[in-house]
Amino acid sequence: MKPLFESQSIHVSADSEGKRLDLLLVERLSGVSRSHIQTLIKAGRVMVDEERAARPGQRLKGGEKILVEAPEAEVATTPAGRPIRTLDVLHEDEHLIVIDKPAGLLVHPTDRVAGGTVADLAQDRFGELPEVQGEGRAGIVHRLDRLTSGVMILGRTTEALENLKLQFKERRVQKTYLALCHGEPRFDNEWVRGFIGIDIRRRDRYRVTDEGGGREAATLVEVRERLSGFSYIAAHPKTGRTHQLRVHLAHLGHPIVGDRVYRHPGALPVPVPDDAPTMGRQALHAARLVLTHPESGQEVSFEASMPDDMSSLLEYLRERASD
Repeated sequence: MKPLFESQSIHVSADSEGKRLDLLLVERLSGVSRSHIQTLIKAGRVMVDEERAARPGQRLKGGEKILVEAPEAEVATTPAGRPIRTLDVLHEDEHLIVIDKPAGLLVHPTDRVAGGTVADLAQDRFGELPEVQGEGRAGIVHRLDRLTSGVMILGRTTEALENLKLQFKERRVQKTYLALCHGEPRFDNEWVRGFIGIDIRRRDRYRVTDEGGGREAATLVEVRERLSGFSYIAAHPKTGRTHQLRVHLAHLGHPIVGDRVYRHPGALPVPVPDDAPTMGRQALHAARLVLTHPESGQEVSFEASMPDDMSSLLEYLRERASD
């Protein structure tokens, strides 16, 4: 795979004194987003006078020599291997952007992935977006897991971004997720309440824990269909903890189909048949967001249809259940 650009040596002119390092590189590296540049700096790929750049906001004195080491370009792909090069926009106005995030797309750059994220693609399409959540997170209000699809909202102005963040923090946003799960719950509707914290045995994941061992989390789980050993579920999280729905559904004994991280401690009630459509990810989709528009103050609702991989599996399970 070709890099986004070749490694470059850049001389800082005297009239650039006081300029931020990342902003100068945006000017000098054509076609490379600011968030990508910030990730390169944090990864130690930018040298200023033969020393690793300290931070993206480092102020230049003028006269420095900058060396930018180019990483390989990482193009995000769907679980089926198709490249993701643009965003599916559901709505846009002067204040916000709403997208249907495909599974496989990271929300913002990480130490391992520099580029090809929601933040990068949004800036490529809409220009500079505010970074209230931190450098490299332009426009980002909230997150979805990389392998979760669905509705995401981005702030287009600092005021809108702050307003939207506050709505999520104060739990005023109504969220609906759709999931395909193992097993058939005995309930029709059930609140899952308690605390979610880091699993001390496996610190790369989370678990339901006792009070004081994590943060409060609450999810309303609604059974829409029972499908002979599986279930089609709507989940309405009141809080927004990392991996909340995956943790809560596994805790109930109904882990999400395709989730390789959160599984019920016992054997799954019914394994997915070998001839079922494959997804390559957890069957979880953010279907709907209802919130207050940051400018008009009116309630607005945004929806994203269930993607083909998940809808194909749902139809398969329905046909299998009807046999």
